[in-house]
Formats: sequence, C-alpha cells, structure tokens
Amino acid sequence: MSIVPLITFKAGACEYNDEQRDDNKVKPLPAQGYIYLYSDDDLIHFCWRKRSAPMTEPDLDLVMVPTDGQFVPYTWADQSSAKTNGRIFVLKFASSSSRHFFWLQSKPQSRNGDPSWFSPRDKKIGEIVNRLLQGEEVSATQELGQVRNVDDRRDNDDDETMEDVEGHGGAGHGATGGDIREEGEDAREGGSDGARAAAGGARTAPASDADAAVQNFLRSLQGNAGLGSSSRSGGQQAADKPYPYLNHLLPNETTIPMLASASEAFTDNLLGFLPPTVLVLATGAGDAGDVEPSAEAAAAARASLRLAEKKNLLQKVLRSPQFHQALGSLTMALRDGGLPTIAEALNVKVANGGYIRGGGMPLGGGEAVEAFVEGVKTTVKEEEEQRRQ
Repeated sequence: MSIVPLITFKAGACEYNDEQRDDNKVKPLPAQGYIYLYSDDDLIHFCWRKRSAPMTEPDLDLVMVPTDGQFVPYTWADQSSAKTNGRIFVLKFASSSSRHFFWLQSKPQSRNGDPSWFSPRDKKIGEIVNRLLQGEEVSATQELGQVRNVDDRRDNDDDETMEDVEGHGGAGHGATGGDIREEGEDAREGGSDGARAAAGGARTAPASDADAAVQNFLRSLQGNAGLGSSSRSGGQQAADKPYPYLNHLLPNETTIPMLASASEAFTDNLLGFLPPTVLVLATGAGDAGDVEPSAEAAAAARASLRLAEKKNLLQKVLRSPQFHQALGSLTMALRDGGLPTIAEALNVKVANGGYIRGGGMPLGGGEAVEAFVEGVKTTVKEEEEQRRQ
C-alpha cells in the first residue's frame, strides 16, 4: 500500500505513569521517531514510527474517528528537568481516558534556552494535526510556509523552513527514516532510563477480491449511523455519560492477539458472521457476482480452509479501516438514539429494551453505548448457560 502523509514531523514517544508526581508522570523515551498522519477511506490514521522503520510499519497506528481525538500541548509545573527539549504534546480522546504523549525532537527555538517553550511553528504543527483529527482539510505545506519564529528566535539558522516537519508527501513513499538533518543535542538525549517500544500498530492487508467483499460488507453497516438521528434531542441525556467508543474497546492490540490464540471452533464461529461471498472468494472457488452463494457452498469453502488461512482472513477484517469505521458509525448510531432498533436487529438483550426507564425515549450518549456493551455480555452469558444445559 502506498502511503502519502498529510504531515510528518520529528517526535519521540513517552511513557506515562499516573502514580508519579506531576513533573514525573511523563517520561520521554530516547528513540528517535516520526509522527505522521494519512487518510485512508476518509479516515485519518495517526501513526508513530522509529526513524529506522519504513512508513508502512509504524509502532503505533490509530484509526481516528472524526472529532474524537485532540492533539494539544501538555504542560506541568517544571518541564525544565526533563532530559529532552521539553515540548510535549498529548493525544487524548473524547470517548475514553486513553492518552498518548509525544515530545518534539527538533531544536527548541527559545531565545533564553527554555526547553519547554513552544515556538509559533511548534504551535502550528499541533494546530494542523488537531484540525486533521476534527475532519478538516488542511494543507500543511501552505500553512507552515506562512509561519516564522519571529517572537523569540535565537538565530534564523536554527529555524530552517521544513527542518523538522513536512506536509503533503511526508518523507517520501520509500522513506526508511534515515533522516540526517540536525536535531541538536537536547533532542538526542531522550529519557535517562531505558526505552520501551510503543504499542504495536495495525498493518494494512493487500487488496484482493476477498478484501473487497469484506469492505463492501462492513461499509453497509455505515447506513445505521442515522438510525436515531431524529431522536437525538430527546434520547440523549443533557449530561452525557463518558464511555469509550466501540472502536476504542476493540483495538487491534486486543483483537489480533485474541485471534492468534483462538481455537479452531472459536475461529469457525467468527467466520460464521461473515457473508458467504467472503468465504467463497477466500478460497478462490468463485467470482464475486450478484448471486449470493448458498449456505452449502459457504460451508464447503470454510471446510477447505486451513486454520491459518481462516485466521488470516479474519485478521484482514479486523485490521481493515472499514471495520474500525463501522464500529465508529455503530457507536454514533447508538449515541443518537438507535439502541432499541440495533439491539433488536442483532438479537442483543438490553435493559428496558434500550429505552429510558419510565419513558418512551431511547437511551442516548454514553449510556446507550454502555447499555449495548452490557447487553452483549448478558446475551453471551445466557447463550453459554443454555448450551451447558
């Protein structure tokens, strides 16, 4: 897959320890890296990779739902003690308490040597990333070209245009991260302790007929996004209850390891939720057409697949941007009052039918998503008890 970044800039990852005092909660890690964002099927990918890694193999790859994420400066009482340039950004979410921290690895521009001072260009980088996460169309090259660090600059040579950031085109399609541009000693120090790798990110599977069928199937779920839009004002409570979106509850870091250790019986059960066309195409036994394969043909196709092939097909589904987009769309449909309709269609038993107790209005906001998740748990437990009897 060819990736064309919307913006690329030098940044390192950080560890976060909530048990430490404020000025020690965030510990920058020494690995030199890049943050880059790109668009795939109208969804923004927020990625971080080491500079020694190719662009297609990020250590972190987050598929962002528009308006859910924010990328803003992070400050604490005494940043000067950090063994980095001190300029920290935090990626946070409206739908969950998860946070990711990064430190800028370009040279600081403060005239008095303050390592925590955000230059106009630093702020513009954060602003561009934040706007991209909101779903806006932004030309990073054009906007950064208009920024000059005239407020508190030490030397023009310290602030060469595009020294630490690139817009459309990023570091190039074949970039491996071998950047030789000067970063300054502060940027090279990193954290004093040993670094750990960031969470593994998703990989995009190559396109195939089976992939296309999977994408079409998952794209059909997006139509549910408007199920409850007409009842939003009445169904969503005035004070929204914070609750994660479904795509945050089912990240690749959780689903892929679960699939890797799954038994063949469990794997076959998951395959049963895919359309017969996907299974048939995965075996190369037929072509996509207007006629849906029979249940017998789907069963024969599934039986012909080895366990590794079955898991590979499911991994393509779990890693696909369409799957994460569908989870986001389903979340918005639940939040907008579609819980009763969705629960009935999926045979999920939710409390009070998905309606507000004592009223005829559907639940909305975070309460609806929580009720749906709890309903799934309840339904699964009841089905397991029935099988034991």
